[in-house]
Amino acid sequence: MGGGFKMLHLVRPFLSFLPEVQTANMKVMFGEKAIYTAICLFIFLVCSQLPLYGIHSTTGADPFYWMRAILMSSRGTVMELGMTPIITSGMVIQLLQVSKLIKVDNNVREDRKLLSGAQKLSILIAIGSAAAYVLCGMYGSINHLGVGNAILFIFQLLFSSINMMCLDELL
Repeated sequence: MGGGFKMLHLVRPFLSFLPEVQTANMKVMFGEKAIYTAICLFIFLVCSQLPLYGIHSTTGADPFYWMRAILMSSRGTVMELGMTPIITSGMVIQLLQVSKLIKVDNNVREDRKLLSGAQKLSILIAIGSAAAYVLCGMYGSINHLGVGNAILFIFQLLFSSINMMCLDELL
């Protein structure tokens, strides 16, 4: 139990606030998994077409055009951030593990739970990304949008990221 191991315990106070999908108590049959996968895919496809409330126009250059397929995002929709916060969080956790800043014993249930909680801190990455999108003018200048609409955009993007986290954990 080195100093790096204690760093992972910093996540413990936040575990009760983070969304979690309960593990199944029994073996889930393939047909049931296929149904859940189809439902999740349907939700994702609907959200990829659902525009953000308050968007007037998404015309103009899209700086992330070539990355949209990889990031599972769609410009001007609820899925604007896509999987970006989840992928970024996973990469940061792996980087911390490889650099030995955190040590995880996958045989210990508590360690796995703390690691899962640490990866769910992608909510912070989602907040930062959503704020950056709005403040950098992806939807227009703050003067043109208004502070209320800017905050509304951030909340919409945050809640869609939380939804993606739950779908990711469910699958």
